[in-house]
Amino acid sequence: MLIQLLFVLVAIIIGARLGGIGLGVMGGVGLAILCFVFGLQPTAPPIDVMLMIAAVISAASCMQAAGGLDLMVRMAERILRRHPSHVTILSPIVTYLFTFLAGTGHVAYSVLPVIAEVARESKIRPERPLGIAVIASQQAITASPISAATAAMLGLLAGFNVTLFDILVITVPATLIGVIVGALCSMKVGKELDQDPEYLRRVEEGMIVLQNQHLNLENGLFKGQQKAIWSVAIFLFTTVLIVLFGSLPSLRPHFMVDGAEVVMDMPTLIEILMLMAAAVILLVTKTDGIKATQGSVFGAGMQAVIAIFGIAWMGDTFIKGNIVELTDSIQGLVTEMPWLFCLALFVMSILLYSQAATVRAIMPLGIALGLNPYLLVALFPAVNGYFFIPNYPTVVAAMNFDRTGTTRIGKYILNHSFMMPGLVATAVALVIGVLLSQVLY
Repeated sequence: MLIQLLFVLVAIIIGARLGGIGLGVMGGVGLAILCFVFGLQPTAPPIDVMLMIAAVISAASCMQAAGGLDLMVRMAERILRRHPSHVTILSPIVTYLFTFLAGTGHVAYSVLPVIAEVARESKIRPERPLGIAVIASQQAITASPISAATAAMLGLLAGFNVTLFDILVITVPATLIGVIVGALCSMKVGKELDQDPEYLRRVEEGMIVLQNQHLNLENGLFKGQQKAIWSVAIFLFTTVLIVLFGSLPSLRPHFMVDGAEVVMDMPTLIEILMLMAAAVILLVTKTDGIKATQGSVFGAGMQAVIAIFGIAWMGDTFIKGNIVELTDSIQGLVTEMPWLFCLALFVMSILLYSQAATVRAIMPLGIALGLNPYLLVALFPAVNGYFFIPNYPTVVAAMNFDRTGTTRIGKYILNHSFMMPGLVATAVALVIGVLLSQVLY
């Protein structure tokens, strides 16, 4: 088993270094080794999770193509510029809401440059709001009703009668409180901007022009705003429907199968509603469907599909093929201290660079160990560990958007701008989640 695990970890590490779809295709290499060399029987690929991501990304991409994402960014910039002194608190709330509504943390790309410039113009060290804003965009994945990770979690726990509402009632307050605490801790990070040597050097060398260069958002409508409003409204309405159907199973379609009444499962419902939302957005706004495939949301989403395809399939095959040895080796320890399972989730998320892939790869082990399903929900935010190594796209983007140079990787690699807010937000979310699971369930 240890040799198999070594091949799995090597495939993950090489895939993470390749970037893009590299993680997914290296998962295929690892799967081939497990099957052809070690003789493990492959499990079924995670089709439902992949299709849910594809459906959600289709709708989000259509919203972006219709100008909906630009509209949301403009609204966010207006809020931030009206309250510049509170940018460290407001920025993570904005990115959290963006991710919560879109189901993907990659929507943060659009607002990160706004945050960087608002902070700089307000003489606030950009590292403070940018660091926690990126973390918030990751934490919100485990609170979003339409994220791939939440969908995967819901699918795994469906047999325990855990509803979408049961998941959200724990993860939303837990992650939101974690983000706010992380923001408060970020308010005094580093030296003040006008005392930072790197910033002063860049100003002296003319790399930074000390003038405001923000967009003028106060003057009326921008081109295509009506289409953008419709696209956002349709997307949000569909999200509300998903939460409603997920919380109240009695509202879903019922069918008779072999003489027994069957309720439509949530993966199928999400796929239908999101595909329908994508179609309605295109029809109502008269947006070219080709344009939807050319935006950043579509590209990032399809990378997630391929990553989950390979990595989750490889992980499922490894765990199922070695489930007896795995449970025997750690069951006693995890049974005595169930919270230790969150360390496995955290470490694997660092390697997998995907919350959904981590859920699909590791959560079945928690179920096999007999852990309380509501405890697993409480530990769900532990899959947000991929800030630990500072090479995730949103992390790199935030550093590049900060023209002052305060958001950076330290001399020892791991002492970067996202470590403290990430650890604080995750730890607080886990503590609050465990407390909520015990109080509510």
